[in-house]
Amino acid sequence: MTSSASQTIRGDKLARLEHMLDRQDILDCLMKVGRGMDRFDRALFLSAYHPDAVIDAGSLVASPEVAYDKGAELHAHGQISTLHNLLNHACEIDGNVAHCETYFLYTGRNRDETIWMAGGRYIDRLERRDGTWKIALRCTIMEWSGLIPPATVPLFDKVPDIHLNGNPSRSSDDISYRRPLANRRAMSAPANVRELGTPRT
Repeated sequence: MTSSASQTIRGDKLARLEHMLDRQDILDCLMKVGRGMDRFDRALFLSAYHPDAVIDAGSLVASPEVAYDKGAELHAHGQISTLHNLLNHACEIDGNVAHCETYFLYTGRNRDETIWMAGGRYIDRLERRDGTWKIALRCTIMEWSGLIPPATVPLFDKVPDIHLNGNPSRSSDDISYRRPLANRRAMSAPANVRELGTPRT
């Protein structure tokens, strides 16, 4: 069809597309917080918050700057690496304000090689200012927390060139910042994959 009518988006679909774009912008914003903390990227972390935002997390009720500095100090002292994972996400948008509930799963590799895991929810109020969605208030709800004994990682623990494509790092030296990403390892496959399938303690 080449008629002008076929090339016009109906008003209801246009409204849905705008809503979807807002939701994607909001989710992209929320993702910056976890990645910013995991990579110790202060600028990325702070870019998710309005300057006057408040973060409520346990004993901490503070500005984004203070929250980042205290969080980075906590994780630098206690963990070798951390992963802040976002899961279920609900989002209600009303004009330039959005209220979100986002489930999270946190894992941290502790200095003694145990694994700290925790699950909970981020309850956020976001505001669109000057066309950009950022967090204005974050409340962290912790539902559970626990430790897992240390274990090696099959397929990864004894590979001599495992980091040739890039080292994991809590900085901009991390492989995720590399541009362009290109393979530097020789092609290979384990001789007996079955032997690698069970983690060893």
